[in-house]
Amino acid sequence: MKTLKNTTNMPENIYYVEHASPVGTLLVAATDAGVSGIYFENHRHFKGKEGWHAAQDHPHLQLAIRQLDEYFAGTRQKFDLPLALRGTPFQRAVWDALIAIPFGQSTTYGAHATIIGKANAVRAVGTAIGRNPVSIIVPCHRVVGASGSLTGYAGGLERKAFLLQLEKAKRI
Repeated sequence: MKTLKNTTNMPENIYYVEHASPVGTLLVAATDAGVSGIYFENHRHFKGKEGWHAAQDHPHLQLAIRQLDEYFAGTRQKFDLPLALRGTPFQRAVWDALIAIPFGQSTTYGAHATIIGKANAVRAVGTAIGRNPVSIIVPCHRVVGASGSLTGYAGGLERKAFLLQLEKAKRI
């Protein structure tokens, strides 16, 4: 997956669709550049869809929904989508490294901080992970506490547990 950024000062149109999934209704968002958000119901840090445009037929949204359905069915372990993520350079580095965590595996916040070269910034890495706008596709659910405990997930710990169990059960 290649991440993109808006290089103009012009606001981008954001399109969305709501899609039923095993973890509840997902709000899938995209710009013309790529997928920009996957949000759960009651998603922490979601600012709302005011000014967004409902667009069931947007190609990035259709592709994201198809790949999410394949993921939940156990036939997809890696997403192949254009991403349009907005964040600071630090956040983007954290999110880009999340994509490399293999399906069905997990890592710790400390290990993830070390991977991006910021071993002493575990809390900042955790905060950036919590602000990941593209849940599931950018697999922040694969990051756990140092003891292996489930901690911090913007969609709720029950969803994090479900996703980890799904991957464990569907691992090829």
